[in-house]
Amino acid sequence: MTITEIVTSVFVVTGSILVLLSSIGILRLRDVYSRMHAAGKSSTLGVMSIMTGAVLFFLMDQGNFNFKLLLTIIFIFITAPLAGLAINRSAYRTHVPMCQESTLDELGDAMDVEREKKRLKEFGKSYDYD
Repeated sequence: MTITEIVTSVFVVTGSILVLLSSIGILRLRDVYSRMHAAGKSSTLGVMSIMTGAVLFFLMDQGNFNFKLLLTIIFIFITAPLAGLAINRSAYRTHVPMCQESTLDELGDAMDVEREKKRLKEFGKSYDYD
């Protein structure tokens, strides 16, 4: 086994473990907010690790740089956390309840409905989240 295969294997195995932990978190956690945290953080890092292993393999072993894989890493790095944020905010705006064990609502101040209505009214836009 060459050093390239070892480094590539470490990236791929680490990414696979992170994706597995993400899927376990999605199944085991209680509410949508916790599940999106598990899906957004560890799966993003896991997929990026797997793709990094693929880029290194093609670069070191075959001698060609695969730009599409690099673009995939960048695309996932940007879009996956934003998708999780959008899903969490839409769940909060549609009043999806948190589990009973959750005691802290940090998003409540940031999503103050009355303040948002006033801000949107200043820009001449309507508020239709309810």
